[in-house]
Amino acid sequence: MNKQSVVLFFCHVLLLAGMSFSHSTCTGYWTLLQDAIGISAMHMQLLHNDRVVMFDGTDLGPSNVSFPKAKCSRIYNGRRIGFDCTTHSVEYDVATNSFRPLAIQSSMWCSSGGAVHYGALVQTGGFKAGDRTVRILKPCRGCDWEEIPMGLLTRRWYATNHILPDGSQIIVGGRNSFSYEIFPKPASFYWHLAETKSAAKAYSLPFLVQTNDGEIENNLYPFVFLHIDGSLFIFANNRAILFDYSKNRVLKAFPEIRGGNPRNYPSTGSAVMLPLDLQAKSIQVEVMICGGAPKGAHIKARNGVFVKALKTCARIKITSPNPKWLIEIMPLPRVMGDMLLLPNGNVLLINGGSFGTAGWELGRKPVLNPVLYRPNKPPGARFEMNAPSKIPRMYHSTAILLRDGRILVGGSNPHPVYNFSGALFPTELSIEAFHPSYLDPQFLALRPTILTPWSQMMLLHGQSFKVEFTVIDELDPTEVSVTMLAPPFNTHSFSMNQRLLVLGVGNVTTNIWPDLKYEVEVSAPVGSNIAPPGFYLLFVVHQCIPSEGIWIQILG
Repeated sequence: MNKQSVVLFFCHVLLLAGMSFSHSTCTGYWTLLQDAIGISAMHMQLLHNDRVVMFDGTDLGPSNVSFPKAKCSRIYNGRRIGFDCTTHSVEYDVATNSFRPLAIQSSMWCSSGGAVHYGALVQTGGFKAGDRTVRILKPCRGCDWEEIPMGLLTRRWYATNHILPDGSQIIVGGRNSFSYEIFPKPASFYWHLAETKSAAKAYSLPFLVQTNDGEIENNLYPFVFLHIDGSLFIFANNRAILFDYSKNRVLKAFPEIRGGNPRNYPSTGSAVMLPLDLQAKSIQVEVMICGGAPKGAHIKARNGVFVKALKTCARIKITSPNPKWLIEIMPLPRVMGDMLLLPNGNVLLINGGSFGTAGWELGRKPVLNPVLYRPNKPPGARFEMNAPSKIPRMYHSTAILLRDGRILVGGSNPHPVYNFSGALFPTELSIEAFHPSYLDPQFLALRPTILTPWSQMMLLHGQSFKVEFTVIDELDPTEVSVTMLAPPFNTHSFSMNQRLLVLGVGNVTTNIWPDLKYEVEVSAPVGSNIAPPGFYLLFVVHQCIPSEGIWIQILG
């Protein structure tokens, strides 16, 4: 009997015996979803049709999913032009646990993107001939990638995207690109593929020059978050600024994290903006950054010396008049890990290694245990070890939250080509799911089920609405909240556009006829600085146990 079976058996025994126990008794479990999807899932995005778009790069050699000749892509290996008749992108159907190939012509390797207001994935940049390409995948049956060659103003490789209040995307940085640009241009909110780039411009961002460690860089894939006042929090290397992109002006410089160690690619920590409580009299905005590699770790790894990853997290309240970084210690060191917001407001740290840095063959000793971080617990009691996976997820691994509360995990390709054997960490084509402890069977009776509204509901900013739900066990009305999460674009240990909003706490009414039902009234976020237009997952949370989510759309 494997570990997850033991955990489930133990939980079932206690449940049948009528015994109660704490949430920490069972620390989650893993299930394998697919042995191989044909590609290594280096990039992931959940769309509002419950499909997950995954892709790697067209420069890794033929994948394990073939295409007819009509969809072969042209490749250049430095000496001659050839054709690759395999796919490097798939669409995974969560409900049926199946996938279909997608056609891609330009390399999306180490690119960026995000789901826009009408639900399509707009993906930008990549490698070599793909570094100025914009690609669009609409969430419809049989749809495939549409590509706009030269859709960007400058090369974007290892850049970061973030959705802006008007629904456009800002694209920040990239290798040797110390600038930012907006796609599409802000004047065109409702845009289409034929739109021209008149009046578009790339704007210099000196902060990216100042944080560049020369050949090593350490400021790629900068951590970017939309502040509630419409400005951007941008973190690169070991420090951050508050930035007004509309005026190309730095509003505030934040202190350097104690120790000065780098946290961005290739040192590669991860970051989240902690949940925003919209019921508070004054909304507090906190950013948390965890893991990474010490100064000099990248050069040492290239010379065969693998330094232990950082064990620290740094947390800062950017709404404070005198913001300072507060340091916390993780149970395990971690580099190339992902930080995911869970529907109940906790944070999951998952994937990565404990020695080395990001890059081909530069990481060692996988971290198999996810770690749960509970931001509202007292310092010293916030971290909790979770059940380990059996599959190393090193460089180029990914993770995202699904609507049912599971964590979809894939990827790991630490080599310049596909390498399935004879390597320390072979290329990984499988995908698996981590079930956080809130999905353990003993909490089933506490888990809410949303009855109304129906999924795909459309809302205006500030609009009040009611959520009707049921719970099998006795409800504690003081332990009910409604949360709303923006599903991110995940790659290289950063989840772009990730955002969790707490819409309401308590205020539950009971309807006992004809069946026992509960209702809570909440309001959509009041403005697009807090919630840019687009699709979100809505959850009811009871005693830290979230319901399955429903899709809602915030209209612009």
